[in-house]
Amino acid sequence: MRKIFAVLYLLATACSTAIAQSYDVKEHYTKKDVYITMRDGVKLFTSIYTPKDASATNKYPIMMQRTCYSVAPYGESKYPGQLGPSKYMMQEGYIFVYQDVRGRWKSEGTWTNMTPVIDNKKKKTDVDEGSDTYDTIDWLIKNLPGNNGRVGQWGISYPGFYTAAGILSNHPALKASSPQAPISDFFFDDFHHNGAFLESYFFTFPVFGVQKKDTTAVPWYNSQMINPHTKDGYQFLLDMGPLKNADKYYSDNFYWQETVNHPSYDDFWQQRGLPKHYGKTKTAVMTVGGWFDAEDLTGPLAIYKAIEQKNPEGYNTIVMGPFGHGRWSRETGHTMHSNIYFGDSIATFYQKNIEQKFFNHFLKGNGDKNSGLPEAYMFNTGKNEWRTFDKWPSPAAEHVKFYLNSDGKLAAAQPATTGSTSYVSDPLKPVPYTEDLPTTVGFSPHNYMSEDQRFAGRRTDVLVFQTDVLTDDVTLGGEIMAHLKVASTATDADFFVKLIDVYPADEPNNPYMPNKSITLGGYQQMVRSEVMPARFRNSFEKPEALIAGQKTDVNFRVQDVLHTFKKGHRIMIQVQSTAFPLFARNPQTFLDNPYKANDSDYIKATETIFNDSYFDVEVLK
Repeated sequence: MRKIFAVLYLLATACSTAIAQSYDVKEHYTKKDVYITMRDGVKLFTSIYTPKDASATNKYPIMMQRTCYSVAPYGESKYPGQLGPSKYMMQEGYIFVYQDVRGRWKSEGTWTNMTPVIDNKKKKTDVDEGSDTYDTIDWLIKNLPGNNGRVGQWGISYPGFYTAAGILSNHPALKASSPQAPISDFFFDDFHHNGAFLESYFFTFPVFGVQKKDTTAVPWYNSQMINPHTKDGYQFLLDMGPLKNADKYYSDNFYWQETVNHPSYDDFWQQRGLPKHYGKTKTAVMTVGGWFDAEDLTGPLAIYKAIEQKNPEGYNTIVMGPFGHGRWSRETGHTMHSNIYFGDSIATFYQKNIEQKFFNHFLKGNGDKNSGLPEAYMFNTGKNEWRTFDKWPSPAAEHVKFYLNSDGKLAAAQPATTGSTSYVSDPLKPVPYTEDLPTTVGFSPHNYMSEDQRFAGRRTDVLVFQTDVLTDDVTLGGEIMAHLKVASTATDADFFVKLIDVYPADEPNNPYMPNKSITLGGYQQMVRSEVMPARFRNSFEKPEALIAGQKTDVNFRVQDVLHTFKKGHRIMIQVQSTAFPLFARNPQTFLDNPYKANDSDYIKATETIFNDSYFDVEVLK
């Protein structure tokens, strides 16, 4: 599991061997390491890279990233292979600033996951990521020679959260912020989906739940890393049994204990959510995400929509590309996700024509709202093309309902007669969420977001509903709401739904498929998915048991989509109750705290889906 640190380091530095060979950072930049004192006296370690030609007459804007994943390499004589969000911005010239957030690596202070926001700060000890961002910017503007008085901030994943939280600093010098794959709320992002625990994150807890004893340049959490001695995370975690058995690994891991002891959306989680705090946003914002981001798809959409709702007159835009987690930060040539090919050099297009244009306009240009970029730059993952919108979701979208007929049809018309379909869910033999076994013991899930779902649809504990072969293209563009009408023989259940693009039988393989044993003929590409614990159907704060045998509404949002289902394809929806070990198994016995379930609490249950269940989707003409 030591490779986890290597992944984090890659995310933090975005280094590239090819770039390092073609551009010598040390030749063009001067590095300085400093400690910047926050208002409560805590000192944060900060590395500053200034263009060598910066002067009183040749000033540069500041680009800042704050991270919990290390600003390595440490030492003023050591330089990374790349600076900034892209090589294009590095070569053009900015003052790049990287900071270890409080409690991490070489910074002082105590580490807190998703630092709670304090809206009304009354004393110097009232600190959060907004205040730390403000204090850092203030010091940089006043103490860095050769800066032009404008600051931009960016970051991917957790650094994306720090960027999103930094918006709340409202420092007048912060002119442009780009939260990329940001976490918005840990009850709906990363570690949970609608409160369902992502057991696929089990191996990451040492990174987030161990306090360091002193400032350090080396990972201090390695001793708690689990070596499963297998690449089969499904079997390892199934053999571990109920989640309470994880205490043998994480009894002193503070974040694991916080997670276990807060199974519902209580104050602990609520105070860590960002969207409700965007009352007045002064900086220009460009939120970036990937349609196939298995870690943080919720975050970009939630943050963009929250800022848009509360600041309709501000500069607020969104970009969603055909990427996995953070993959727009490095060019791979052929843009792939799992077995799906989306085109060439898409990351380069984004970096040069969207990202660089955004920061240049607000940090080097006149900084007005006429940036030349649209409100929404969205990639259609079915047609493999960018589309632009003046508003997202588009007001031109038409709401359409797809009903889950008991004969397996997915139809636009509500069935004339009542019907239902049932399956038996056994948490002791859960449906696997992927056939890509090595990813089940990694830092986070990945390929399943566009993976072939035939392996699941052929099981008896997965329901399949599909349209006839499409005679015209159908473009889903916007929000999706699942309206399930269910009954269970148990008192609790999860419902995992998948929107799938079914390829025709004669679909040719693309030339870049990594898995040569897969055929795209008949491929069932997952386009979107989401889970909903029935316990939270009425409230995430106050879970309720199901009444066995009673028909019940379970309504929930499935994340936005822009995907054209082409003529000759089919639209499919699958419904199941387990997707292991992506999501922890619901015991199917209602408990106040499912993390403390016993073996005897895990029971089989028959789940019934009635044919007046439907998906409300938005269709673009």
